[in-house]
Amino acid sequence: MDFQTLALPEAGAAGINADALIVVLPATGDLPLFGTAIDAALADALKGGDLERKAGKSVYLPRVAGVKAGRVVLAVARDASAKAFKAAVASALGTVKAGPARHVAVVGGESTAAHAEALAIATGDATYHYTRTKPSAAPAPALAKVTYVVPKSAVATAKAGLGVGDAIVSGMNLARECANLPANFATPTFLGEQALAMVKSHGLEVEVLDRKACEKLGMGSFLSVARGSEEPPKFIVMQYKGGAKKDAPVVLVGKGITFDTGGISLKPGPEMDEMKFDMCGAASVLGTVRAVAELKLKVNLVGLIPTCDNMPSGKATKPGDVVTSMSGQTIEILNTDAEGRLILCDALTYAERFKPQAVVDIATLTGAIVIALGNHNSGLFSPDDALAADLLAASAAGLDPAWRMPLDDEYDELLKSNFADMANIGGRAGGSITAAKFLQRYTSKFPWAHLDIAGTAHRSGAAKGATGRPVPLLTHFVMSRSR
Repeated sequence: MDFQTLALPEAGAAGINADALIVVLPATGDLPLFGTAIDAALADALKGGDLERKAGKSVYLPRVAGVKAGRVVLAVARDASAKAFKAAVASALGTVKAGPARHVAVVGGESTAAHAEALAIATGDATYHYTRTKPSAAPAPALAKVTYVVPKSAVATAKAGLGVGDAIVSGMNLARECANLPANFATPTFLGEQALAMVKSHGLEVEVLDRKACEKLGMGSFLSVARGSEEPPKFIVMQYKGGAKKDAPVVLVGKGITFDTGGISLKPGPEMDEMKFDMCGAASVLGTVRAVAELKLKVNLVGLIPTCDNMPSGKATKPGDVVTSMSGQTIEILNTDAEGRLILCDALTYAERFKPQAVVDIATLTGAIVIALGNHNSGLFSPDDALAADLLAASAAGLDPAWRMPLDDEYDELLKSNFADMANIGGRAGGSITAAKFLQRYTSKFPWAHLDIAGTAHRSGAAKGATGRPVPLLTHFVMSRSR
């Protein structure tokens, strides 16, 4: 997408040359002045009942007299926030993108960097179009250029915000595309290829470890999940070196279960197809590393992706088996469908070698988090108040909500085992918390947080597909650590 900024012409928005013009107005307070022709059309729409000043309301006006743009959409924002602006733009783009408009101009809002970024992300959400395995798909939206029209004094600020938003959209689209691909396309090998492709395109250092290399490292927990599948497991290590050599890196760890049958603890059949989304954590790490590289941030970043299938077979790990993790701790596997934590724990141990300033793991880890938080907030777990605060601030800045969950020591008691150092599940009650407590046992050597994105990384039903979250949150978090 071509994102541009333009200083608002003295005569107002009517003179803007675009195929369509989106005008965002507030639900309350005085109406801004957009120029004679636009103001007259707005007053007429309100007087005639075609538009109400209520959040989410919009009206499409073709060929408004005196307006250069062939189409005008008036959209109402709940308030002046970037979040409300994004929702209003998204609503308007839903109307515009179905038509032939290639160039859309947007005017209104507070003209801040946050509003510009929100515009870019709303555009990315509206125009992402999956076609890889669907040749019969409808043509992609014609929209190719979006111009944010702001006061002259805000042009530089808006341009910077659009730049951040554009990079985040690039990362979100990579995450969406990887996650939406079916599991016979998006294999562990494929994810490794996506990482390797960024060596040339984005200047990364990438290493893809195979089964033998993982065996040599002692990743017994990770490899226990991979045992039942014919697809070879991979452990992907990505390094972006934008900071000084002495700077400790941020490490992101993404769960990469490319398909999850549950293993021997087989899942029920309905909606099992959505288990291709069990690698959304890995996809978000790929996307965030891309966004950070495109922004050329002055920070060191490591992305770790343990990736494999979880399949039942004669070789598959069985309930009751005991495995030894890379840390040397033993795990009694009571349920093979609690596999994400088994691959992440070895990746967390591997992260120690980077002496990181912070480690964040991202995983579609538990159905319990969906019951707790629904599909709006990702679950945030961390024993480190400062790190948790930074991640919550990043979630607010990226309009990518998260909610902090408890990690009380009492939950740890539920992971006791008679036959190993720990069990991999702690029962149904507090399931997302005990999963996080399991991971916490591997994080004593660095500040750590866990994001459970099972409710936010993808949608079900008619809108089935990956969302690209939490790439905005993670990108803003890494930005906050940039010098």
